[in-house]
Amino acid sequence: MLKSHFWLFPALILLLVGLQFRLWVGEGSLAQVVDLTQQISEQQDENERLLERNRLLEAEVMELKQGMETVEERARHELGMVKQGETLYQMTE
Repeated sequence: MLKSHFWLFPALILLLVGLQFRLWVGEGSLAQVVDLTQQISEQQDENERLLERNRLLEAEVMELKQGMETVEERARHELGMVKQGETLYQMTE
């Protein structure tokens, strides 16, 4: 009777190895789940960063639409412009 079931043990071992292979290495494996979870986390961080950037840009657009003060400030700082009748004094060391 023992010899008639001799093939059963290797067959069960092969079945177990096949199932374990898919769990650890195949598609939908634990490693792939961990990798996808990390990618989701990184994408969420990137989305938050971009949302904050969009909020700042939207606030800047609203300021530019509301008045000339912001435009004047940018012209002074970025382009070095002065108003008519003003005198610019530049200090050097």
